[in-house]
Order: sequence, then C-alpha cells, then structure tokens
Amino acid sequence: MRLPNSAHTSQPWRIHELASDFKVEDVWALPTPGGPDGLDELVRQMTSGDGAHNANPVVRALFAIRWRLGSLLGWDKADTGLGNRVPSLRDRLPADLREGPRGPDFRAAPFTAVYRTDNEYVAELANKTVHVLMHVGWVKDPAGGYRGQMAALVKPNGLFGTAYMAAIKPVRVAVVYPRLMRSIERRWQRQAAG
Repeated sequence: MRLPNSAHTSQPWRIHELASDFKVEDVWALPTPGGPDGLDELVRQMTSGDGAHNANPVVRALFAIRWRLGSLLGWDKADTGLGNRVPSLRDRLPADLREGPRGPDFRAAPFTAVYRTDNEYVAELANKTVHVLMHVGWVKDPAGGYRGQMAALVKPNGLFGTAYMAAIKPVRVAVVYPRLMRSIERRWQRQAAG
C-alpha cells in the first residue's frame, strides 16, 4: 500500500539528519507482518540474489529494459556513479553509523549498503539520472504488530534527471511497485510458513 510521505518523515530515523537534501519520492507499507525483530529477515530477502524484483516477470523485464537503455545511452557508466559524479552517503555518516554494521549489498541490483541499525537499512545507487536512497524501516503497525516500510529518497541530476524521474513515475507507481509488493508478500508468507 502506498503511504503519504509523512509516514516516512514522521518516524525518528537517522536518515533524516543525513539526507535532508534528498526528496522523498515514494513510501510504501510492505506486506511483511512480524515481531519487533523482523528487519534482519526482510533485508536478507531483499538483498539476496533472488530478490523480489526477480520473482515477477513483468518487473524483471522492465528492469532489464532499463539496464539495457542505461548501457546503450551511457547512464550507468562508472564516472556517473558513486564516488565519481556524487559522493556516497557513507561520507556523511557520523562515527557510530560509519563504524556500525552496513548490512549487505544487493546481489541482483546495483544498490550498495550505506548503514544498518536495529530499525533501519539504507542502500544507495547513483547514475547519470539520479542519486537514490532506498530506506527500509521496521515500524509498528496499527494492529500492534510490526511490518516493513520502504521509502525512495531521490536527488535527480539536473533537468534531465528531473524529467527522467517524472517520465518513469507512472510506470513505477502503477506497475513496478504493486508487483514488487505482491512478490515481497509471497516470499514473506513462504518464509513464515516454512
């Protein structure tokens, strides 16, 4: 379920002090009910080589098209990414987060882990179009349990990046995220049953 940006900004997360120059693009409630310690399993499922985007053929095809276009048009060259076009968010971390656990990098997507706490995991990606942070938090739900919550925080690269983000938003919101949520839910349910 898509949530208002306030569902992210109202939480007392460390990301707020580190990424005030990023815009909250999307916030989603993840269909991952559990107890207070569920973030480890959620992060493991999302970052493992068989992540949710691989489970859905439509999403997998859209990602393949995007990476192919990026390769052909030079959007994903090393000189447009982290440490080149933009510094990593890790460069901003205070000592406690820098010396603490990073969490795993994504195996099936070009996201690099930034930091991990007991209720937050952040990974980042940068290319010619955007510097994006994926924030995954573990929150109390209204029923008294817990669940995951994912936010995309973005810093588009100039007018081109802003236009690119606006152009892909309808596909992201109507196609990609709903299918990702269903894939995440199925994986979560299988793990809980098994």
